Amino acid sequence: MKKNLFYLFVMAFLSVLSVSGNVFAQETVTIDTSKQGENISPYIYGQFIEHLGRCINGGIWAEMFEDRKFYHAVGEKESPWFVFGDGVVTMNEKDAFVGKHSPELMLEQSDGYAAIAQKRIAVVKNKTYKGYIWLKCDGDVKSINVFVDYMLARGNITLRPMSIPVNKGDYYKHEFEFESPQDHYNCQLTISANGKGSVLIGTISLMPSDNIQGMRADTLALLKELDSPVYRWPGGNFVSGYDWNDGIGDRDRRPPRKNPAWSGVEHNDFGLDEFMAFCKYLGTEPYIAVNTGNGEVDNAVAELEYANGSIDTPQGKRRAENGHAEPYAVKFWGIGNEMYGDWQIGHMSTEEYAKKHNLFAEAFQKNDSNVILVAVGAIGKWDETIMRQCADHMNLISEHFYVGDGGPERSVVEHVNTVPNAIKNIANAHRKYREEFPELKGKDIKIAMDEWNYWYGPHVFGELGTRYFVKDGLGIAAGLHEYFRNSDIYYMANYAQTVNVIGCIKTSKTNAQFETTGLVLKLYRNEFGTIPVAVESPKPFDVAAALTDDGKTLTVGIINPTDKEVSLQMLIKGLKVTDQNKRFEIVGKNPMDYNDPTQPQKIDIVESNVKSDGNGPVSVAPYSVTLLKFSVSTP
Repeated sequence: MKKNLFYLFVMAFLSVLSVSGNVFAQETVTIDTSKQGENISPYIYGQFIEHLGRCINGGIWAEMFEDRKFYHAVGEKESPWFVFGDGVVTMNEKDAFVGKHSPELMLEQSDGYAAIAQKRIAVVKNKTYKGYIWLKCDGDVKSINVFVDYMLARGNITLRPMSIPVNKGDYYKHEFEFESPQDHYNCQLTISANGKGSVLIGTISLMPSDNIQGMRADTLALLKELDSPVYRWPGGNFVSGYDWNDGIGDRDRRPPRKNPAWSGVEHNDFGLDEFMAFCKYLGTEPYIAVNTGNGEVDNAVAELEYANGSIDTPQGKRRAENGHAEPYAVKFWGIGNEMYGDWQIGHMSTEEYAKKHNLFAEAFQKNDSNVILVAVGAIGKWDETIMRQCADHMNLISEHFYVGDGGPERSVVEHVNTVPNAIKNIANAHRKYREEFPELKGKDIKIAMDEWNYWYGPHVFGELGTRYFVKDGLGIAAGLHEYFRNSDIYYMANYAQTVNVIGCIKTSKTNAQFETTGLVLKLYRNEFGTIPVAVESPKPFDVAAALTDDGKTLTVGIINPTDKEVSLQMLIKGLKVTDQNKRFEIVGKNPMDYNDPTQPQKIDIVESNVKSDGNGPVSVAPYSVTLLKFSVSTP
């Protein structure tokens, strides 16, 4: 009797420890590899970039000047350019190089002087920078001197002024370069002239010499690691007011525009051809959304022909003249964006969009029978109409969701679960459509979740530039797990919006770094399997498992959203694994830990070797994502 009482006392004591200490009692995870789901589409790891904030300009694109085409008049509140010194600067509309006007330095006296300048330009020690400027000079050109020089923020010249030869006549282009003697994050560049006459400045550009076809090398290096198989572009809300014609041809002659959906100026430096160069460099597929807001079908079909038409077509010939003879063979095309929303340019009723979608789809299919068309979707009344009226005119249907923080009263577990819950709800809605709508009988219209993410918090990284924490990384991992569990209905997912904004990579002017969400996307894309298998796991832990295509590796993802270490007893059915395995971890000491490109990286993927036959305890750290890889033994 005493022995039994002692045993009960010990068990009770251990039970108290398991809930009040730092370690949960051991739980069991059962993985049955004989129960397999439909293969996970690689397009689940897609990305989305939009002309918004610092996603492209200031994130992907390497241009260092703001308003390089002088959309705003120099000296205006909105302009980053200011008049330097006491000289006279006017905006010339009659002889503008591009856009509505160009700045003109007026040299009224024989020793006249005028200058414009821009601050907050960042340079790195021993790095070379290359630039150019378009000028037009008038008057006594023999007396005119033009200089470009760099200064520290306090006005101490650190480099000798770079003299530019003066030509009379039409606009001419002059290139220059320099190497920075030191790190400095608030330099001033000045364009000055003296003499008698005037100097018109057409446009100006400056990029690090290591740029890759105009794109930032540091950002592209991380995007290579991310290895997304598809990128959606150019929007988003942006596309409903965008004319793709503005983004092709000579970059310096492309017109600057007010961003139609967001703040700031769009210089159209990154257009369709640059997007295709971006995709080619990254080895990814393009997914282009067309303008169904204020855009019409003829212009959209012309865009399709520019991308995919032979050189014998009018737009194919135009593409070749711009230096790209071979068709791009773009497969994925989105017919508009969020046309259900009153925030959208050209917002319309469901019935109006259904007619417009079908009109665009028929024209696209007639022009190129290989296209995969994505319709605008939104669960509820909108989807119910689109799925019935457009079923014969689409291959995929788009869905979007964003979730917020919920405030301090929301626990980390609740925060993490908001993402998979949204994915599950949308999947369930589409399963219901398939059951109820006769128009879908015999069809397999899957979901392209081409915008999804957390969206909350202050804008640290420019417009909509929110920061992400460990708890957000756990939620994105849980979202991936839910996509895996619904692999039969999700074909594509495009994390929004890759760089800065609400993106998984953040940049400063001189550095780029993965957010916690980016580390998760990189880890699963590079290491997780493709054949999902059945898993039973205890809450609040989220466990998913999949075999690789060749069946030689079993991968297991484990999310621990609690502040306690957990020991999980693994029970693998259906096959045997060897004792030589890999372990990858993303761990935060605090759910609010984060990475920042201006600071040393705090959180990363940690890889280690482990010995386990798969049927034993696995220790999982608090606030962590753990990915295990078990080698499957052969008979």
